[in-house]
Amino acid sequence: MTHDTPSTSGMQRSLRQCLSHMATQLYRHGHVLETVTVPHRGLERNALKALSDADRDWTACQHILETSQAATWNDQQRFVLTGLGRELLFDMFGEGAADCA
Repeated sequence: MTHDTPSTSGMQRSLRQCLSHMATQLYRHGHVLETVTVPHRGLERNALKALSDADRDWTACQHILETSQAATWNDQQRFVLTGLGRELLFDMFGEGAADCA
């Protein structure tokens, strides 16, 4: 059995908060979770700017997701979740939320 250290536990909590916030903001702005969970899709920079302009917490959450390696940029230079991000999203919202098939 593994035990989370305080820093690991805090990072997971921050990641989960950011993923939850991200899901809410995506929905509010007409996106679906598959926009960021399907590796070949992703959010273009203009969509990220619109989200950032509309929500003061978006940029901080995006930064946390990227620095924790829960999100990255795909080959088309769009913002997507990595395997880690998809796994956490799946744990939080269920199988359909992170279904990349």
